Amino acid sequence: MATACGDPLRMPYSLYELTQAKTLQSVTPHQPRDNAMTTSTAHATMTDAEWQARCDLAALYRIVEYFGWTDILATHMSMRVPGEPDAFLINHYEEMFHEITASSLIKMNLAGEVLGKPGRFNAAGLTIHSGVYKARPDANCVMHTHTRAGAGVSLIRNGIRPISQDALAVYDDLVYHEYGMPTTQEECDSLGVSCQHGSCVVLLNHGLLAYGPTVHGTLNRIYMMERAAELELISRSLGEPPLMIAEDVVQGFAKHMKTARQKPNYGLHDWNALLRVVDKRGSEYRC
Repeated sequence: MATACGDPLRMPYSLYELTQAKTLQSVTPHQPRDNAMTTSTAHATMTDAEWQARCDLAALYRIVEYFGWTDILATHMSMRVPGEPDAFLINHYEEMFHEITASSLIKMNLAGEVLGKPGRFNAAGLTIHSGVYKARPDANCVMHTHTRAGAGVSLIRNGIRPISQDALAVYDDLVYHEYGMPTTQEECDSLGVSCQHGSCVVLLNHGLLAYGPTVHGTLNRIYMMERAAELELISRSLGEPPLMIAEDVVQGFAKHMKTARQKPNYGLHDWNALLRVVDKRGSEYRC
């Protein structure tokens, strides 16, 4: 079977990934990063726009860790490099989310080649993120989670129903993507097709995914998906059917959300508030 960008077939969505990540440099066992590269040194090797994207993505990983959306090393977030539409940034696979910094992020092209400093990356991450970026030129950020609520809802076809205002924030933009063989070119292409139909994607039997033109807009999408998933699972344990929101209200909310998501500042206030939270924990992610 063909594999995405020439990667060998592997099982990437569990602890298997801890031993089967693609290795661009041999480091066994894991050694701490060389911290000699200062912020100014790292910044000097790239554009201001790329450095800002790196700082934003490193902050995003800290926010994901703050919300408890981690799965050891298995999930991943990325950002397209400004001015380089065929390149994106993703986490160095050996690092826990609270260890990720702007300079430790891996820069890759859509073919799976590491650009600049070598490092390890999640093979499934390449399949997922390159698939979205190839299919959606308007996507500049992609988030993927394996939370209990998100993975739970992914076990049910059309699992998110219009039963909460959180669900209505994403309901009109929901897409359900069939589970495919991980790390294959077929799955990369198939995900791209699914993403043509919406930016809030339930990966069936797997987890959640969201993409958007901005980091703050993407975070807002997946936050509302996570909330909707949590409430959906709670509702299914109550022993009686949930109250369904009236169809005219659902349609009206959909119209409102389509407009809201198109605005450049969609999710920006929440993003700025969360940056204050992670900055209080330490701003070393900017190095």
